[in-house]
Amino acid sequence: MSDPHIALVAEGPTDQLIIEAALKAILSTPFVLTQLQPEATRPDLGSGWGGVLKWCREFQTQGYASLENDPTLEFYDGIIIHLDADVADKSYKDCGPALEQEAQQAGWGTLPCSLACPPSTATVNNLTAVLLSWLGMLAIGNKTILCIPSKSSEAWLAAAVFPNHQDLLQDIECTMSMENRFAQLPKTQRIKKSRREYLPHAATITANWGWVRQLCSQADVFHLKVLQSQGC
Repeated sequence: MSDPHIALVAEGPTDQLIIEAALKAILSTPFVLTQLQPEATRPDLGSGWGGVLKWCREFQTQGYASLENDPTLEFYDGIIIHLDADVADKSYKDCGPALEQEAQQAGWGTLPCSLACPPSTATVNNLTAVLLSWLGMLAIGNKTILCIPSKSSEAWLAAAVFPNHQDLLQDIECTMSMENRFAQLPKTQRIKKSRREYLPHAATITANWGWVRQLCSQADVFHLKVLQSQGC
């Protein structure tokens, strides 16, 4: 049996690194991860949440009922679409007036859509509905996995690397300032948002994934969704 092939649509390269490290803890076999977004050959889509939106919009125009029905995606064993939950506090106009107008014409879900946190699930549920509207779906297929860390994937990084740091982890799924908290750590512990600085911590994320699941409810949700998509 060949290794599972998993496709990833993500906001950026640091998110890809964190998600890949998590998958190494979740899956019991090696896997092949293919990043579909951001993609170097498609600079027109850009990166960040706007890039994810544009990728979803492009898929929606193809008219397929699900990601699994797209001939270019059907051979994948899993398709992950990532958005940080802080996108729920964004606005379409952040991506320019043309996209704001398109959102109104297309009937995309409303942004901002954040609710009080905790619990993280309220905002995540709202953002899930928005994401599905970008895809033109009411529900996802059995191989599609939505990954929505709250408020960002940096929460998972913090939980893995500093599982006992009470100040850093306070309201871990509700803080909008995890990057600032990293910057305020002692100099030898600081982590700047770049793939180069995150990479040395990838193995720690994998090793401490159990802690991440305990501290971050959306990590546990992602864990279970991945297993379900693989028939586990």
